[in-house]
Amino acid sequence: MAEEKNLNREVTANTEENTNELREIRLKKLQELKEKGMDPFQITTAEHNISAKEIVERFEELENKDVAICGRIMTWRDMGKANFIDIHDRTGRMQIYVRRDDIGDEAFAEFKRWDIGDIVEVKGFVFRTKRGEISVHCKSIRLLTKSLLPLPEKFHGLKDQDTRYRQRYLDLIVNPEVREVFFKRSKIIAKIREFLDSRGFLEVDTPVLHTLEIGAAARPFITHHNTLDIEMYLRIETELYLKRLIVGGFEKVYELGRIFRNEGMSVKHNPEFTTVELYQAYADYKDMMNLAEDLCVFLTKEVCGTETITYQGVEINMAKPWTRMTMAESVKKYAGVDYYEWKSDDDARAAAKAKGLEPERPDMTKGEILALFFEEFVEENLIQPTFIYDYPVDISPLAKRKPNEPDMTERFEFFIYAREMGNAFSELNDPIDQKERFVKQVEQRRKEGANAQVDEDYITALEYGLPPTGGLGIGLDRLVMLLTDSASIRDVLLFPTMKPLN
Repeated sequence: MAEEKNLNREVTANTEENTNELREIRLKKLQELKEKGMDPFQITTAEHNISAKEIVERFEELENKDVAICGRIMTWRDMGKANFIDIHDRTGRMQIYVRRDDIGDEAFAEFKRWDIGDIVEVKGFVFRTKRGEISVHCKSIRLLTKSLLPLPEKFHGLKDQDTRYRQRYLDLIVNPEVREVFFKRSKIIAKIREFLDSRGFLEVDTPVLHTLEIGAAARPFITHHNTLDIEMYLRIETELYLKRLIVGGFEKVYELGRIFRNEGMSVKHNPEFTTVELYQAYADYKDMMNLAEDLCVFLTKEVCGTETITYQGVEINMAKPWTRMTMAESVKKYAGVDYYEWKSDDDARAAAKAKGLEPERPDMTKGEILALFFEEFVEENLIQPTFIYDYPVDISPLAKRKPNEPDMTERFEFFIYAREMGNAFSELNDPIDQKERFVKQVEQRRKEGANAQVDEDYITALEYGLPPTGGLGIGLDRLVMLLTDSASIRDVLLFPTMKPLN
Protein backbone atom coordinates (compact mmCIF):
# COMPACT_ATOMS: atom_id res chain seq x y z
CA MET A 1 0.00 0.00 0.00
CA ALA A 2 2.76 2.44 -0.96
CA GLU A 3 0.21 4.93 -2.31
CA GLU A 4 -1.62 4.91 1.00
CA LYS A 5 1.56 5.19 3.05
CA ASN A 6 2.66 8.26 1.16
CA LEU A 7 -0.68 9.90 1.73
CA ASN A 8 -1.26 8.82 5.28
CA ARG A 9 2.02 8.61 7.19
CA GLU A 10 4.22 11.11 5.41
CA VAL A 11 1.71 13.73 4.32
CA THR A 12 3.03 17.28 4.50
CA ALA A 13 -0.25 19.14 4.28
CA ASN A 14 -3.85 18.16 4.88
CA THR A 15 -5.42 19.70 1.83
CA GLU A 16 -9.14 19.11 1.32
CA GLU A 17 -8.30 16.89 -1.65
CA ASN A 18 -5.88 14.76 0.38
CA THR A 19 -8.33 14.53 3.27
CA ASN A 20 -11.12 13.31 1.02
CA GLU A 21 -8.85 10.75 -0.61
CA LEU A 22 -7.59 9.47 2.74
CA ARG A 23 -11.11 9.19 4.08
CA GLU A 24 -12.12 7.06 1.11
CA ILE A 25 -9.14 4.76 1.71
CA ARG A 26 -10.04 4.39 5.38
CA LEU A 27 -13.70 3.78 4.62
CA LYS A 28 -12.64 0.97 2.31
CA LYS A 29 -10.52 -0.53 5.08
CA LEU A 30 -13.44 -0.32 7.47
CA GLN A 31 -15.69 -2.11 5.00
CA GLU A 32 -13.12 -4.88 4.61
CA LEU A 33 -12.96 -5.28 8.39
CA LYS A 34 -16.73 -5.56 8.56
CA GLU A 35 -16.72 -8.20 5.83
CA LYS A 36 -14.22 -10.22 7.90
CA GLY A 37 -16.43 -9.94 10.97
CA MET A 38 -13.91 -7.59 12.62
CA ASP A 39 -15.94 -4.37 12.82
CA PRO A 40 -14.19 -2.32 15.53
CA PHE A 41 -17.35 -0.32 16.20
CA GLN A 42 -18.97 -3.48 17.57
CA ILE A 43 -16.42 -3.63 20.40
CA THR A 44 -17.98 -2.46 23.66
CA THR A 45 -15.10 -2.59 26.15
CA ALA A 46 -11.35 -3.08 26.44
CA GLU A 47 -8.71 -4.07 28.97
CA HIS A 48 -7.06 -0.98 30.35
CA ASN A 49 -5.32 -1.41 33.68
CA ILE A 50 -2.62 1.25 33.54
CA SER A 51 -1.77 4.64 32.04
CA ALA A 52 1.29 5.83 30.17
CA LYS A 53 2.30 8.05 33.07
CA GLU A 54 2.00 5.21 35.58
CA ILE A 55 4.26 2.98 33.49
CA VAL A 56 6.98 5.63 33.49
CA GLU A 57 6.60 6.46 37.19
CA ARG A 58 6.53 2.79 38.27
CA PHE A 59 9.03 1.41 35.76
CA GLU A 60 11.32 -0.33 38.27
CA GLU A 61 8.33 -2.14 39.77
CA LEU A 62 6.76 -2.96 36.38
CA GLU A 63 9.80 -3.93 34.29
CA ASN A 64 9.10 -7.27 32.55
CA LYS A 65 5.57 -7.29 34.00
CA ASP A 66 2.48 -7.59 31.79
CA VAL A 67 0.22 -4.56 31.35
CA ALA A 68 -2.80 -3.60 29.25
CA ILE A 69 -2.92 -0.05 27.92
CA CYS A 70 -5.20 1.74 25.46
CA GLY A 71 -4.67 4.86 23.42
CA ARG A 72 -4.61 6.59 20.05
CA ILE A 73 -1.82 5.90 17.55
CA MET A 74 0.01 9.20 17.00
CA THR A 75 3.26 8.21 15.30
CA TRP A 76 4.43 5.16 13.36
CA ARG A 77 7.95 4.00 12.51
CA ASP A 78 7.81 1.11 10.05
CA MET A 79 10.93 -1.10 10.15
CA GLY A 80 9.56 -4.05 8.19
CA LYS A 81 9.03 -7.02 10.48
CA ALA A 82 9.11 -4.79 13.54
CA ASN A 83 7.33 -1.46 14.05
CA PHE A 84 7.38 1.22 16.71
CA ILE A 85 4.19 3.15 17.31
CA ASP A 86 3.47 5.84 19.89
CA ILE A 87 0.07 5.77 21.49
CA HIS A 88 -1.32 8.65 23.55
CA ASP A 89 -3.74 8.38 26.44
CA ARG A 90 -4.97 11.12 28.77
CA THR A 91 -1.71 11.07 30.75
CA GLY A 92 0.83 11.16 27.93
CA ARG A 93 2.73 9.06 25.39
CA MET A 94 3.88 5.46 25.44
CA GLN A 95 6.05 3.75 22.84
CA ILE A 96 4.86 0.31 21.71
CA TYR A 97 7.16 -2.25 20.06
CA VAL A 98 5.17 -4.48 17.68
CA ARG A 99 6.99 -7.43 16.09
CA ARG A 100 5.59 -9.97 13.63
CA ASP A 101 7.15 -12.93 15.42
CA ASP A 102 5.35 -11.94 18.65
CA ILE A 103 1.81 -11.40 17.40
CA GLY A 104 1.76 -13.75 14.38
CA ASP A 105 1.76 -13.24 10.61
CA GLU A 106 -1.97 -12.73 10.20
CA ALA A 107 -2.36 -10.27 13.07
CA PHE A 108 0.76 -8.38 11.97
CA ALA A 109 -0.50 -8.07 8.42
CA GLU A 110 -3.80 -6.70 9.73
CA PHE A 111 -1.98 -4.33 12.08
CA LYS A 112 0.07 -2.91 9.18
CA ARG A 113 -3.17 -1.73 7.54
CA TRP A 114 -4.15 0.44 10.47
CA ASP A 115 -3.64 4.19 10.49
CA ILE A 116 -2.43 7.05 12.61
CA GLY A 117 -5.42 8.19 14.64
CA ASP A 118 -6.77 4.67 15.23
CA ILE A 119 -7.50 3.74 18.85
CA VAL A 120 -5.99 0.46 20.04
CA GLU A 121 -5.69 -1.91 22.98
CA VAL A 122 -2.17 -3.22 23.65
CA LYS A 123 -1.20 -6.12 25.91
CA GLY A 124 2.44 -6.77 26.57
CA PHE A 125 5.31 -6.37 29.03
CA VAL A 126 7.18 -3.24 30.11
CA PHE A 127 10.82 -2.92 29.06
CA ARG A 128 13.46 -0.37 28.19
CA THR A 129 14.84 -0.18 24.66
CA LYS A 130 18.56 -0.12 23.81
CA ARG A 131 18.24 3.64 23.51
CA GLY A 132 16.85 3.79 27.03
CA GLU A 133 13.22 4.55 26.25
CA ILE A 134 10.57 3.00 28.46
CA SER A 135 8.20 1.04 26.21
CA VAL A 136 5.70 -1.81 26.04
CA HIS A 137 6.70 -4.93 24.12
CA CYS A 138 3.46 -5.95 22.42
CA LYS A 139 2.12 -9.49 22.80
CA SER A 140 -1.27 -8.69 21.27
CA ILE A 141 -2.86 -5.61 19.81
CA ARG A 142 -6.51 -4.96 18.98
CA LEU A 143 -8.18 -2.25 16.94
CA LEU A 144 -10.88 -0.59 19.07
CA THR A 145 -11.92 2.37 16.93
CA LYS A 146 -11.20 3.15 13.28
CA SER A 147 -10.33 6.79 12.62
CA LEU A 148 -11.85 7.84 9.31
CA LEU A 149 -10.24 11.29 9.09
CA PRO A 150 -6.49 12.00 9.13
CA LEU A 151 -5.01 14.05 11.94
CA PRO A 152 -3.21 17.31 11.16
CA GLU A 153 0.38 16.89 10.01
CA LYS A 154 2.39 15.91 13.08
CA PHE A 155 5.22 18.42 12.90
CA HIS A 156 3.03 21.50 12.61
CA GLY A 157 -0.04 20.27 14.48
CA LEU A 158 -3.23 22.25 14.66
CA LYS A 159 -2.33 25.94 14.85
CA ASP A 160 -5.28 27.74 13.31
CA GLN A 161 -7.06 29.34 16.27
CA ASP A 162 -10.51 29.28 14.74
CA THR A 163 -10.27 25.56 13.96
CA ARG A 164 -8.84 24.84 17.41
CA TYR A 165 -11.82 26.45 19.13
CA ARG A 166 -14.45 24.99 16.79
CA GLN A 167 -13.00 21.49 16.86
CA ARG A 168 -11.70 21.34 20.41
CA TYR A 169 -11.70 17.54 20.29
CA LEU A 170 -9.07 17.73 17.53
CA ASP A 171 -7.12 20.40 19.40
CA LEU A 172 -6.99 18.12 22.46
CA ILE A 173 -5.77 15.17 20.38
CA VAL A 174 -2.86 16.89 18.65
CA ASN A 175 -1.88 19.57 21.20
CA PRO A 176 -1.29 17.78 24.53
CA GLU A 177 -0.41 21.06 26.28
CA VAL A 178 -4.02 22.15 25.77
CA ARG A 179 -5.20 19.20 27.86
CA GLU A 180 -2.94 20.42 30.66
CA VAL A 181 -4.77 23.74 30.76
CA PHE A 182 -8.08 21.98 31.32
CA PHE A 183 -6.63 19.56 33.86
CA LYS A 184 -5.50 22.67 35.76
CA ARG A 185 -8.93 24.24 35.37
CA SER A 186 -10.52 21.21 37.02
CA LYS A 187 -7.92 21.33 39.79
CA ILE A 188 -8.60 25.03 40.39
CA ILE A 189 -12.33 24.33 40.74
CA ALA A 190 -11.67 21.45 43.12
CA LYS A 191 -9.32 23.58 45.22
CA ILE A 192 -11.83 26.44 45.41
CA ARG A 193 -14.35 23.99 46.82
CA GLU A 194 -11.74 22.58 49.22
CA PHE A 195 -10.84 26.07 50.46
CA LEU A 196 -14.43 27.27 50.95
CA ASP A 197 -15.68 23.98 52.40
CA SER A 198 -12.85 24.08 54.95
CA ARG A 199 -14.07 27.52 56.08
CA GLY A 200 -17.61 26.35 56.65
CA PHE A 201 -19.25 27.52 53.42
CA LEU A 202 -22.11 25.49 51.96
CA GLU A 203 -22.25 24.96 48.20
CA VAL A 204 -25.72 25.55 46.74
CA ASP A 205 -27.49 25.75 43.37
CA THR A 206 -29.76 28.61 42.41
CA PRO A 207 -32.02 29.05 39.35
CA VAL A 208 -30.50 29.66 35.93
CA LEU A 209 -33.86 30.72 34.47
CA HIS A 210 -35.27 33.91 35.97
CA THR A 211 -38.78 35.27 35.54
CA LEU A 212 -37.83 38.94 35.32
CA GLU A 213 -35.14 41.14 33.86
CA ILE A 214 -33.51 42.98 36.72
CA GLY A 215 -32.08 46.46 36.46
CA ALA A 216 -28.41 45.50 36.34
CA ALA A 217 -26.41 46.89 33.43
CA ALA A 218 -25.75 43.52 31.76
CA ARG A 219 -28.08 42.49 28.93
CA PRO A 220 -29.73 39.08 29.36
CA PHE A 221 -30.52 36.29 26.94
CA ILE A 222 -34.29 35.95 26.61
CA THR A 223 -36.22 32.73 26.10
CA HIS A 224 -39.86 31.63 26.36
CA HIS A 225 -41.48 29.09 28.65
CA ASN A 226 -44.24 27.43 26.65
CA THR A 227 -46.30 25.99 29.51
CA LEU A 228 -46.36 29.19 31.55
CA ASP A 229 -46.45 31.32 28.39
CA ILE A 230 -43.99 33.84 29.81
CA GLU A 231 -40.62 35.27 28.84
CA MET A 232 -37.73 34.05 30.94
CA TYR A 233 -34.18 35.29 31.26
CA LEU A 234 -30.92 33.39 31.61
CA ARG A 235 -29.26 34.64 34.76
CA ILE A 236 -26.69 37.42 34.63
CA GLU A 237 -25.68 36.83 38.25
CA THR A 238 -26.33 34.52 41.20
CA GLU A 239 -26.29 37.26 43.82
CA LEU A 240 -29.91 37.92 44.73
CA TYR A 241 -30.85 34.28 45.23
CA LEU A 242 -27.75 33.61 47.32
CA LYS A 243 -28.55 36.55 49.59
CA ARG A 244 -32.09 35.21 50.01
CA LEU A 245 -30.41 32.14 51.52
CA ILE A 246 -28.53 34.32 54.00
CA VAL A 247 -31.90 35.79 55.00
CA GLY A 248 -33.04 32.18 55.48
CA GLY A 249 -30.25 31.54 57.97
CA PHE A 250 -27.58 29.67 55.99
CA GLU A 251 -24.91 32.24 57.03
CA LYS A 252 -22.17 31.01 54.64
CA VAL A 253 -23.02 29.97 51.06
CA TYR A 254 -21.32 29.81 47.68
CA GLU A 255 -22.13 28.81 44.13
CA LEU A 256 -19.86 27.85 41.26
CA GLY A 257 -22.00 28.38 38.22
CA ARG A 258 -22.54 29.54 34.67
CA ILE A 259 -23.52 33.15 33.99
CA PHE A 260 -24.97 34.39 30.69
CA ARG A 261 -24.63 37.94 29.34
CA ASN A 262 -25.79 39.00 25.90
CA GLU A 263 -22.83 41.27 25.29
CA GLY A 264 -19.62 41.65 23.31
CA MET A 265 -16.90 39.06 22.84
CA SER A 266 -13.16 39.59 23.32
CA VAL A 267 -10.09 37.90 24.77
CA LYS A 268 -11.64 38.65 28.20
CA HIS A 269 -15.34 38.10 27.47
CA ASN A 270 -17.49 35.16 26.42
CA PRO A 271 -21.32 35.24 26.46
CA GLU A 272 -21.38 32.38 28.95
CA PHE A 273 -18.77 32.17 31.65
CA THR A 274 -18.25 30.80 35.15
CA THR A 275 -18.14 32.63 38.46
CA VAL A 276 -17.80 31.70 42.08
CA GLU A 277 -19.98 33.86 44.32
CA LEU A 278 -20.00 33.59 48.09
CA TYR A 279 -21.79 35.32 50.94
CA GLN A 280 -20.97 35.37 54.64
CA ALA A 281 -23.22 36.70 57.38
CA TYR A 282 -21.70 38.96 60.05
CA ALA A 283 -18.84 39.97 57.75
CA ASP A 284 -18.01 43.09 55.71
CA TYR A 285 -16.00 43.99 52.63
CA LYS A 286 -12.73 44.03 54.57
CA ASP A 287 -13.35 40.42 55.58
CA MET A 288 -13.98 39.68 51.90
CA MET A 289 -10.67 41.34 50.97
CA ASN A 290 -8.83 39.04 53.33
CA LEU A 291 -10.74 36.01 52.07
CA ALA A 292 -10.11 36.85 48.39
CA GLU A 293 -6.41 37.35 49.09
CA ASP A 294 -6.16 34.08 51.01
CA LEU A 295 -8.07 32.15 48.34
CA CYS A 296 -5.97 33.43 45.42
CA VAL A 297 -2.68 32.81 47.20
CA PHE A 298 -3.84 29.31 48.19
CA LEU A 299 -4.82 28.50 44.59
CA THR A 300 -1.56 29.85 43.18
CA LYS A 301 0.55 27.73 45.50
CA GLU A 302 -1.61 24.61 45.02
CA VAL A 303 -1.77 24.85 41.21
CA CYS A 304 1.55 26.50 40.33
CA GLY A 305 3.67 25.46 43.29
CA THR A 306 4.87 29.02 43.95
CA GLU A 307 3.57 32.47 44.87
CA THR A 308 5.35 34.12 41.95
CA ILE A 309 4.06 33.32 38.48
CA THR A 310 4.64 34.57 34.94
CA TYR A 311 1.69 35.73 32.90
CA GLN A 312 2.25 36.69 29.26
CA GLY A 313 5.90 37.41 29.98
CA VAL A 314 5.19 39.54 33.08
CA GLU A 315 6.17 38.37 36.55
CA ILE A 316 3.25 38.53 38.99
CA ASN A 317 3.87 38.29 42.73
CA MET A 318 0.75 36.86 44.33
CA ALA A 319 2.15 36.86 47.87
CA LYS A 320 0.42 38.82 50.63
CA PRO A 321 -0.07 41.64 51.38
CA TRP A 322 -1.61 43.07 48.22
CA THR A 323 -1.73 46.79 47.50
CA ARG A 324 -4.89 48.53 48.70
CA MET A 325 -6.13 51.94 47.47
CA THR A 326 -9.45 53.72 47.44
CA MET A 327 -10.79 54.57 43.99
CA ALA A 328 -10.33 58.26 44.74
CA GLU A 329 -6.69 57.68 45.82
CA SER A 330 -5.94 55.70 42.66
CA VAL A 331 -7.43 58.42 40.40
CA LYS A 332 -5.41 61.10 42.20
CA LYS A 333 -2.24 58.98 41.81
CA TYR A 334 -2.58 58.10 38.13
CA ALA A 335 -4.74 60.91 36.71
CA GLY A 336 -3.68 63.78 38.96
CA VAL A 337 -7.31 64.60 39.73
CA ASP A 338 -8.72 64.96 43.25
CA TYR A 339 -12.31 63.77 43.58
CA TYR A 340 -12.70 65.65 46.85
CA GLU A 341 -12.10 68.99 45.17
CA TRP A 342 -15.29 68.56 43.10
CA LYS A 343 -18.16 70.38 44.78
CA SER A 344 -20.79 69.40 42.23
CA ASP A 345 -21.55 67.15 39.28
CA ASP A 346 -20.76 70.12 37.01
CA ASP A 347 -17.26 70.36 38.53
CA ALA A 348 -16.73 66.67 37.83
CA ARG A 349 -17.87 66.93 34.20
CA ALA A 350 -15.64 69.98 33.70
CA ALA A 351 -12.66 68.07 35.12
CA ALA A 352 -13.35 65.22 32.73
CA LYS A 353 -13.43 67.51 29.70
CA ALA A 354 -10.22 69.19 30.86
CA LYS A 355 -8.54 65.77 30.73
CA GLY A 356 -9.97 64.98 27.29
CA LEU A 357 -12.71 62.66 28.54
CA GLU A 358 -16.18 62.86 27.05
CA PRO A 359 -18.94 61.86 29.49
CA GLU A 360 -21.34 59.31 27.95
CA ARG A 361 -24.36 61.29 29.16
CA PRO A 362 -24.78 64.99 29.92
CA ASP A 363 -26.23 64.15 33.35
CA MET A 364 -23.37 61.95 34.57
CA THR A 365 -22.76 62.34 38.30
CA LYS A 366 -19.59 62.88 40.31
CA GLY A 367 -19.46 59.20 41.15
CA GLU A 368 -19.88 58.13 37.54
CA ILE A 369 -17.17 60.58 36.44
CA LEU A 370 -14.81 59.19 39.10
CA ALA A 371 -15.40 55.71 37.68
CA LEU A 372 -14.75 57.05 34.17
CA PHE A 373 -11.38 58.49 35.29
CA PHE A 374 -10.56 55.16 36.90
CA GLU A 375 -11.26 53.21 33.71
CA GLU A 376 -9.30 55.61 31.51
CA PHE A 377 -6.25 56.33 33.68
CA VAL A 378 -5.91 53.73 36.43
CA GLU A 379 -6.81 50.19 35.33
CA GLU A 380 -3.92 49.78 32.89
CA ASN A 381 -1.45 50.35 35.74
CA LEU A 382 -2.78 47.66 38.05
CA ILE A 383 -0.44 44.84 37.03
CA GLN A 384 0.40 43.43 40.46
CA PRO A 385 -2.52 42.27 42.66
CA THR A 386 -4.33 45.38 43.87
CA PHE A 387 -7.54 46.05 45.78
CA ILE A 388 -9.44 49.17 44.74
CA TYR A 389 -12.10 49.97 47.31
CA ASP A 390 -14.73 52.57 48.28
CA TYR A 391 -16.77 52.85 45.07
CA PRO A 392 -19.34 55.58 44.38
CA VAL A 393 -22.92 54.68 45.29
CA ASP A 394 -23.97 55.73 41.75
CA ILE A 395 -22.34 52.59 40.28
CA SER A 396 -22.90 50.24 43.23
CA PRO A 397 -26.64 49.60 43.64
CA LEU A 398 -26.22 46.56 45.89
CA ALA A 399 -23.44 47.78 48.21
CA LYS A 400 -23.83 49.34 51.65
CA ARG A 401 -23.03 53.04 52.00
CA LYS A 402 -20.02 54.09 54.06
CA PRO A 403 -21.42 55.44 57.34
CA ASN A 404 -19.17 58.51 57.31
CA GLU A 405 -19.30 59.11 53.53
CA PRO A 406 -22.74 58.31 52.13
CA ASP A 407 -21.75 59.05 48.51
CA MET A 408 -19.39 56.05 48.70
CA THR A 409 -20.02 52.38 49.33
CA GLU A 410 -18.17 49.57 51.04
CA ARG A 411 -17.24 47.90 47.80
CA PHE A 412 -14.01 46.72 46.23
CA GLU A 413 -12.74 45.10 43.07
CA PHE A 414 -9.36 43.44 42.74
CA PHE A 415 -7.17 43.68 39.68
CA ILE A 416 -4.28 41.60 38.35
CA TYR A 417 -2.55 42.27 35.03
CA ALA A 418 -4.84 45.29 34.55
CA ARG A 419 -7.92 43.05 34.63
CA GLU A 420 -10.77 43.07 37.09
CA MET A 421 -10.77 39.63 38.70
CA GLY A 422 -13.39 39.96 41.40
CA ASN A 423 -15.99 42.23 42.98
CA ALA A 424 -17.19 42.43 46.59
CA PHE A 425 -19.42 44.46 48.90
CA SER A 426 -20.61 44.96 52.37
CA GLU A 427 -24.06 43.99 51.19
CA LEU A 428 -26.85 46.54 51.29
CA ASN A 429 -29.45 45.22 53.74
CA ASP A 430 -31.66 48.31 54.12
CA PRO A 431 -34.82 47.41 52.15
CA ILE A 432 -35.92 51.05 51.82
CA ASP A 433 -32.58 52.23 50.42
CA GLN A 434 -32.39 49.12 48.21
CA LYS A 435 -35.86 49.77 46.76
CA GLU A 436 -34.91 53.38 45.93
CA ARG A 437 -31.72 52.29 44.18
CA PHE A 438 -33.51 49.55 42.24
CA VAL A 439 -36.14 52.02 41.04
CA LYS A 440 -33.47 54.45 39.87
CA GLN A 441 -31.55 51.67 38.15
CA VAL A 442 -34.66 50.31 36.43
CA GLU A 443 -35.63 53.78 35.20
CA GLN A 444 -32.22 54.17 33.56
CA ARG A 445 -32.37 50.70 31.99
CA ARG A 446 -35.82 51.37 30.56
CA LYS A 447 -34.51 54.56 28.96
CA GLU A 448 -32.03 52.27 27.20
CA GLY A 449 -34.84 50.06 25.91
CA ALA A 450 -34.67 47.22 28.43
CA ASN A 451 -37.73 45.58 29.99
CA ALA A 452 -36.18 45.88 33.45
CA GLN A 453 -38.22 45.43 36.63
CA VAL A 454 -37.65 45.83 40.34
CA ASP A 455 -37.21 42.47 42.05
CA GLU A 456 -39.99 42.97 44.59
CA ASP A 457 -39.53 39.51 46.10
CA TYR A 458 -35.93 40.35 46.95
CA ILE A 459 -37.11 43.55 48.67
CA THR A 460 -39.57 41.42 50.63
CA ALA A 461 -36.73 39.12 51.69
CA LEU A 462 -34.76 42.14 52.92
CA GLU A 463 -37.76 43.31 54.93
CA TYR A 464 -37.62 40.05 56.89
CA GLY A 465 -34.01 40.93 57.70
CA LEU A 466 -30.64 40.32 56.05
CA PRO A 467 -27.88 40.32 58.67
CA PRO A 468 -24.73 42.35 58.03
CA THR A 469 -23.19 40.37 55.17
CA GLY A 470 -20.07 40.38 53.04
CA GLY A 471 -20.26 39.11 49.47
CA LEU A 472 -17.60 38.27 46.90
CA GLY A 473 -17.73 37.25 43.24
CA ILE A 474 -14.72 36.06 41.25
CA GLY A 475 -14.53 35.40 37.52
CA LEU A 476 -13.30 31.83 37.38
CA ASP A 477 -12.29 31.92 33.72
CA ARG A 478 -10.03 34.94 34.18
CA LEU A 479 -8.48 33.29 37.21
CA VAL A 480 -7.79 30.15 35.16
CA MET A 481 -6.30 32.32 32.41
CA LEU A 482 -3.91 33.82 34.96
CA LEU A 483 -2.84 30.54 36.56
CA THR A 484 -2.35 28.76 33.21
CA ASP A 485 -0.71 31.70 31.37
CA SER A 486 -3.49 31.69 28.75
CA ALA A 487 -3.86 34.79 26.59
CA SER A 488 -7.56 34.46 25.76
CA ILE A 489 -10.66 33.34 27.62
CA ARG A 490 -11.28 30.99 24.70
CA ASP A 491 -8.13 29.11 25.67
CA VAL A 492 -9.68 28.14 29.02
CA LEU A 493 -13.19 27.31 27.79
CA LEU A 494 -13.52 23.85 26.29
CA PHE A 495 -16.18 25.01 23.85
CA PRO A 496 -16.19 28.81 23.52
CA THR A 497 -19.04 30.55 21.76
CA MET A 498 -18.37 30.77 18.01
CA LYS A 499 -20.26 32.24 15.11
CA PRO A 500 -21.62 29.37 12.92
CA LEU A 501 -19.74 28.83 9.68
CA ASN A 502 -22.99 28.59 7.73
